[in-house]
Amino acid sequence: MAKQKISEGRNWYVVHTYAGYENAVMRNLKQRIESLGMEDKIFNVIVPTEKKIKIKGGKRVEEEEKIYPGYILVDMVVTDDSWYVVRNTPRVTGFVGSGVYPVPMESKEVESLFARMSVDKVTHKINLMENDAIVIVDGPFKELEGKVSEIDEERGKVKVLVNMFGRETPVELDFLQVKKV
Repeated sequence: MAKQKISEGRNWYVVHTYAGYENAVMRNLKQRIESLGMEDKIFNVIVPTEKKIKIKGGKRVEEEEKIYPGYILVDMVVTDDSWYVVRNTPRVTGFVGSGVYPVPMESKEVESLFARMSVDKVTHKINLMENDAIVIVDGPFKELEGKVSEIDEERGKVKVLVNMFGRETPVELDFLQVKKV
């Protein structure tokens, strides 16, 4: 790498890592920053995550999910030394940018990403409407077809009319248990 200042000022940069090793790279990089005395150039390292609701074993579970698998964010001033410390951390494949020069994230991108990460209450996004034809994908009524009769977005529930024993029977399901046909 040429002996020159790569960039002026402190910015957030995106660093590509081996997929699945984001947390290990973050821990390793934080140790390297401390042991090599780079606290004045590299300020923060994060793995961007957000809360998601999934169904596991028939129960709703709130999980942290990586927003960008295979990437971490580093808040730093890029110099030859700081670039070298990050770039030569095990399981880092490089900075996101043009060629060898890292390109900082735009402040709008950083703000929207941190807003997405800091949401405490997970909201339900239900892309169904009343009378939509659905198929049940989980639970005791799995693979039955029906149609949506009510939607409760606050609770994340849908009431579905399922044809059982020759008549339509209302069944309340979690929105993750149904799929649009």
